[in-house]
Order: sequence, then C-alpha cells, then structure tokens
Amino acid sequence: MNHEPLYQQLVNEWITLIQNGVMRPGERLPSVRQACAMHKVSPSTILAAYRALEDRGVIEARPQSGFYVKSSANLPLPRMRRQSTALPTSDDVLDHIEAFMAAQTGEDFIDLSLASPRGSDFYPTGRVKQILNQLIRQQPELATDYPFPPGSARLRRQIAQRVVSWGCVLAAEDIVITNGCSEALSLALRAVCKPGDTVGLESPTYFALVPLLKSLGLSAIEIPTHPTTGLSLDALELLLSEQRLNAIVAMPTVHNPLGCSMPLEAKKRLAQLVNQYRVPLIEDTPHAELFYGQAVPDAVKAYDRDGWVLLCSSYSKTLVPGFRIGWIAPGRYLKEVTRLKVASTLGQPRLLEETVAEYLESGGYDHHLRGLRRHFMSQMERLRGMVASHFPAGTRATSPSGGCLLWVELPSATDTQQLFRAALAERITVAPGTIYSAKGRYRHCLRLSCCYPWSDAFERALVRVGELAGQSRNTTA
Repeated sequence: MNHEPLYQQLVNEWITLIQNGVMRPGERLPSVRQACAMHKVSPSTILAAYRALEDRGVIEARPQSGFYVKSSANLPLPRMRRQSTALPTSDDVLDHIEAFMAAQTGEDFIDLSLASPRGSDFYPTGRVKQILNQLIRQQPELATDYPFPPGSARLRRQIAQRVVSWGCVLAAEDIVITNGCSEALSLALRAVCKPGDTVGLESPTYFALVPLLKSLGLSAIEIPTHPTTGLSLDALELLLSEQRLNAIVAMPTVHNPLGCSMPLEAKKRLAQLVNQYRVPLIEDTPHAELFYGQAVPDAVKAYDRDGWVLLCSSYSKTLVPGFRIGWIAPGRYLKEVTRLKVASTLGQPRLLEETVAEYLESGGYDHHLRGLRRHFMSQMERLRGMVASHFPAGTRATSPSGGCLLWVELPSATDTQQLFRAALAERITVAPGTIYSAKGRYRHCLRLSCCYPWSDAFERALVRVGELAGQSRNTTA
C-alpha cells in the first residue's frame, strides 16, 4: 500500500511520464478540471501536485494558459563573436541566399528553415474561405474594380485600431496597404534613400534585406545586436554622431532571426536618437503579434516625435500568407511612399483586402493569435530540447521572446554552408548563418524554425541535422 500523500503520487506519475518522453517539453498539462476528472481527486490535490512539479522545475505556469512541461534544454546564449577567418564576398552572400531560396521550391523536403507557417494548424483557413465566398457573392465588383493606393479604407481603419495596443496613435489616412511586408520595406528604403547611401542593419539581420539593398544601390553597415536586448544603441549612436548612416532598418519586437525584443527603455532611446539626428528608422514588425507575453510591446513608432519612424508589418506570418497583405505607416514620408506604390504595383486586390478587413472586424483575430502563440511556445520548447539533446557539445541557442525562429550557434569550427549542402542532399532544408549578414558572417550559425506541424519525420530531420553538424567542419578554421 502506498502511504505517500495523493498529490505526491501524482507528482511521481507525471515525472515518470515526462522522463519517458510520453509528455514532452512544451506540452500542456491537463487543466485542473480535466485532471480532477481523470484522477478522481479534488482541485486542491491537483494544484498541490502542480505546485510541487513547478517547485522542482519540471513544469511552468503560463498566465491565462495553464501548466506546461519545461524544456530540459540547458542552452547558453550565443556569444555573437565576430569571425576571425576570411569572410565571403558580397557576391558570395547573394549566391548563398539564392541557393537557400531555390531550396524552398523542392518537393517532399523536410523544411527546418522557413519563417512562414505551413498547414491548417496555423491559420483560420475555414473562416477566411467563408468570408471570401460571402464577399464574392454579395459584392462581385470587388473582383473587377481596379485597385489604387492607399488601399481599403476599412482595412486601414482596422490596422489603425489594432496598433493602439502597440502604443501608436494612427489614422487610416496614415497607412498604405502593400504587397506584403517585403514591399513595405522596399518602398520605405526607396522613399528615404538614394543610390550610394548607407543603411544601418542589425547583425545578424533579415536575409532578404541583403539583396534588396544591393538592388537599390545601397551599402550596409552592420551594427552589433545582442541575443536578448537587440540592437546596440551605443554603437548606433556613434555611427549617427559621425553622420555615417542615411537610414536604419531594425526589428525591435520579435527579431528575425534572433527572436529577441528590445526593452521598453531601449525603444524609447532609439526613437529619441533617430529624431535627434533626423535619420529615418524603418521599423520592421511582421512577427510582433507573435510575442509570447499577454500583449504586444510598444513599438518604437509609439515614441516617434516628428515622423522619422516608418512602421512596416503584414498578415503573412499570422493570418493569410498567400494574400500578401502588408502595410506601412511611413510618417513624414507618406506622400513619397504613396507615389512610389502607384509607380510600382498600384494597389492590392480589393477582394483580398476586404476579406482580411472583415476577419479583423469580426473579432476572431485575437482568439486566433492567442492559440498561435501557445502553439509556437510549445513547439519552441520542444525544438530547444531537441537541439540540446542532439546537436554537438558546445552548441548555443537563443531563448526567443516570441515567434517560431531559433538562432543556433554551433562550435566555431562548424561550417553551416557545408551543413546546408549535406542536409539538402538528404532532402532537409536549414538556413545557414551567412545569409543573415551582408558581410557573410556567422558561418558557424544557422536558423531553425518550428512553424510546421510537429511529426516523427520533423524530429528525425532535426536529429539528422545535429549529426551532420558534428561532421561539418570549416576547413579554413
């Protein structure tokens, strides 16, 4: 006969399930009500068991979400050291990006890299389809009217209402609808820069910025970026004081690829700096609504005094990627951005704009986002656990504040370009670190993503990449 208290018996049972892998890192435990029904005990007994598990560091409580198995991953943060070996040329980096993008078109690949969720697990496709069909029946002219900037007034009003929670006070007239966030970034750079200008980029940075700057005839200066606090404002201020920058592109909330978010005081200082030096900041925020906290943190734009911050975002990461609905609030550059939009792609399809507007207006978006954040939080814990268990000794990784991206720093002798090619030969895609730097830095790093349905095949691919990482050595190290 077991004389242990009932709650302790439950603690032992759950620890056994966790140790045996039946309950995995990031998975949600049954609610108190569900656990009471399963074990036929009182809520106080379940709560006592959960508190004991929490005290032992086995599970964690997440506000308004429940209890989750904690990751066993003991991964130190990346050092973000500069490489001492020779760096690739800018053309090499563009070739690396081209090879990476070409790999995304392969069929039957296990993708561990792309930042766009795939599959119905991540999007309210049923509801969006219902709205789309309803609109085309009731307003067929939406499919035939020629669209012009700035885009649907209804959608722009919805965006203006949503960014209030980011600390921003905008009117619908301050916003232009774009072809995804990529076009918003392109329009912003074209509005604030001319060929030959120099743009400050975070290091590492979003890889698509590298070919974009090249195509516009712009140069890049990389600014050190911390894996938890983001852009180094001391380094930025030095560059601004020396008048070396014509513009800055930064991702202060849920950074790609690091996953970090700048503290509030740092965002205030960043806004103060760009207003003081009158250098435009292009604030890139497509992942901001995937922040793991209870509310999206304030944007830098919230503290923009004179319109020097151009705020860009989209619904491609959270709602309907195939619609390519993005937007920009360009501040003092509104007239120029609108003119450039007319000259390049005119407007977005009104039917798609109105579908997104109706979905946002219906009130279902916040519920969807809460579920998506919980999903990503759970899968991120599992991903970090897999990296800790199956990647080479000495591996480091970020602890993201939101989203689905994990930046992994492998031992310095590892060559992730070689790893990329080896994985590709086995129909697995990873994102090598060199593509996240205009100078081709971070050869020993890679970006992983957890925005895919978790499966045995996904796990096997992660294990195999860990094995290949142990075999991949930089011959120049």
